[in-house]
Amino acid sequence: MTTQTATQTPMSVSFLGLGAMGYPMAGHLVKAFDSVMVWNRNFDKAHQHESEFGSKAVDFETAVSADVIFSCVPTSAQTAELIERAKPYLKKGSVWVDCTSGVPESAIAAANTLQALGSHFIDAPVSGQTIGAINGTLTVMVGGDKSALDFAYPAIDCFAGRIEHVGASGGGFAVKAVNNTLFAVNSWALGEGLSVLKAHGVNPSAALACINHSSGQSFASSATFPDRIVNRSFPKTFTLDLMAKDCGIATDLQQQAKLPAPVMAAVASFMRAASNQVEAGSADFSEFIKFLENWSQVIISDEMTTPKD
Repeated sequence: MTTQTATQTPMSVSFLGLGAMGYPMAGHLVKAFDSVMVWNRNFDKAHQHESEFGSKAVDFETAVSADVIFSCVPTSAQTAELIERAKPYLKKGSVWVDCTSGVPESAIAAANTLQALGSHFIDAPVSGQTIGAINGTLTVMVGGDKSALDFAYPAIDCFAGRIEHVGASGGGFAVKAVNNTLFAVNSWALGEGLSVLKAHGVNPSAALACINHSSGQSFASSATFPDRIVNRSFPKTFTLDLMAKDCGIATDLQQQAKLPAPVMAAVASFMRAASNQVEAGSADFSEFIKFLENWSQVIISDEMTTPKD
């Protein structure tokens, strides 16, 4: 954990959205706070969390009365629905910490809405995948009022390895979108490279062993490809449609700034095309490789049968 001194300490915290990331993130809060409330649309998941971690499954109205309210849902639109529903029950001075990979403009709107109610909103998306959520080592990129971050810091710190205040409202969402797009760029490029190598008789795992000790190394080469793609396991954590959504947010930002970013734009288009081939929520982000494999007719595995049948 990181360290920080705050002038005030929240007494109660709640977590809305117990998905693949939110479920273990909320579990870390129990170690530091006596009152940790959890809520999920599928309320059985909240009861499961209570049994496993010792949190308290509560109704929505009670959950949003906490000093610090976390949300971790798929889209900013869903966060906006939760905020609208929560308005009558929010405590003045409370801080809403949205860990969704959201849209910067939505963060600005939410911050303005909560400010008018005497509360605060900070966008605080996380990176580090489910293993980071389980281990409490997530990187948290925060946009919004610094004093609101200072108040919520002890709670965020429970699941964080690094907390970085990146600027005003929307800044956290912007950094997350660009970060995920850069990861997509690395992943797509690596898929192309391994396709070429396998077509020339090179074993993908042997190639990765070299790449990971050379200048082409990336998180995609060290973790994603060996752990999900080459072994063909594709464990569903962060889904392909959400990856495509984040890439789209990044290209929207690029267009708003009127800046050239042809590589980001091309890979965002590839990810959207790959996502369109599957039902929303059904495929892990790593399954983008199947779209590339359909083009190349080369399967990225250690089975040396190429081209693809």
